[in-house]
Amino acid sequence: MGTPCVAVAYSGGRDSTALLHVTVRAAAALGIEVVALHVHHGLHIDADAWLEHCEHQCATWAARGLPIRLLTHRVQAKPPRGASVEAWARGERYRALDAMAHRAGATIVLLAQHRRDQAETFLLQALRGAGVAGLAAMPARRSRDHLEWVRPWLHRSRQSIEHYLRRHRLHYVDDGSNVDPRFARNRLRAQVWPVLERAFPSAEAALADAARWSAQASALLNEIARADLAQLVGPGGLDLERWRVLSPARGRNVLRHWLADAGIFSAALLERLGVELIADRPARWQVDAGVELRAYRGRLRLERRGNAVSTRDNATLAIGGAGRYALDGWGGCVVVRVARAGGVEPGVVESLRVARRQGGERFALSTDVTPRSLKKQFQALGVAAWLREGPLLWSGNRLLYVPGLGVDARIRAAPGTRQYTIEWAPDDEMLHRSS
Repeated sequence: MGTPCVAVAYSGGRDSTALLHVTVRAAAALGIEVVALHVHHGLHIDADAWLEHCEHQCATWAARGLPIRLLTHRVQAKPPRGASVEAWARGERYRALDAMAHRAGATIVLLAQHRRDQAETFLLQALRGAGVAGLAAMPARRSRDHLEWVRPWLHRSRQSIEHYLRRHRLHYVDDGSNVDPRFARNRLRAQVWPVLERAFPSAEAALADAARWSAQASALLNEIARADLAQLVGPGGLDLERWRVLSPARGRNVLRHWLADAGIFSAALLERLGVELIADRPARWQVDAGVELRAYRGRLRLERRGNAVSTRDNATLAIGGAGRYALDGWGGCVVVRVARAGGVEPGVVESLRVARRQGGERFALSTDVTPRSLKKQFQALGVAAWLREGPLLWSGNRLLYVPGLGVDARIRAAPGTRQYTIEWAPDDEMLHRSS
């Protein structure tokens, strides 16, 4: 086993310089390697100078025997016309940090946002009309793609970080764009924050606390929604009869999470559903091209017709999120749901091959048993004869899913990671023919 490795997102600015320095000093005593991750966005005239500063700083610390190395990434793309430069740069930055951290073998990425940043984020989210999930601002810790993203300084004041920089005589770069009034956060810092702090000296701590309470409330709502979804959602969709028993607030909460699992974030649609689903009658709502919601026979379903497979055998199916994917010629839909265990990573299902059973396929019910032929697995579990021909779903040359058996254990994602479960849902007419 190699030396443990921790990554630090390092822009060269005030906060990331302090975080990198304190991390390297602690790592030296613990036998841990630190890798600094620098992203060159190519958006600022001084970006090359910032990179040179980071290279010089890391080389200086390494020459003193500190366990540090620097990885850099130059963003080649440019923001699309009309896009938010802030949002675009943030997305590119996190993609680059993720790739570099994986390449370095790091398991943790440290981010330098502090208590003032958290308070500002809370205010900005409130001004945008965010709910508790948005008001929770930045999480202190989040697992994503087998990495732990950690913000250890969300409880630290900006003043304490500045004191650390002075004490250790650390040099850092100043980003002139941080005073550009075109950006909302900069306007808040320059025009609002000084006035707010004079009127309410404890504003930073109080707003950061409010973000923490919002995070706890959001986590509780998530737990309630997951418990409700487990009772309400099946292969046929969301059970509307059971949903109508819930209180209005709880009903909207579970709908919000059900839609979010499918990649749909529309407050207007959520409000419409909260009112219109009370009536027990067929209805449909167009989400976007090729995607619609249908209320029918007591179930709410998400139909992604744009991804329907047009031929029966050896066709492809692209899974773009949770929902129902019709397979023309098969008499049913592939139902995809977000889960925490028992599923597969999203990347595995981006392009699937749909095929009938050919004979010779082998399937593993668990990782601690030898894979067996489908015939033997079907017999052992008593799978209905009309399910035994398929559709089988293949990811490359790996058998991914078999109706009646589920997802092959050899391809399942690790518990706790973001993943999709897959089920085959025959149409009602097919079930009637087979009964």
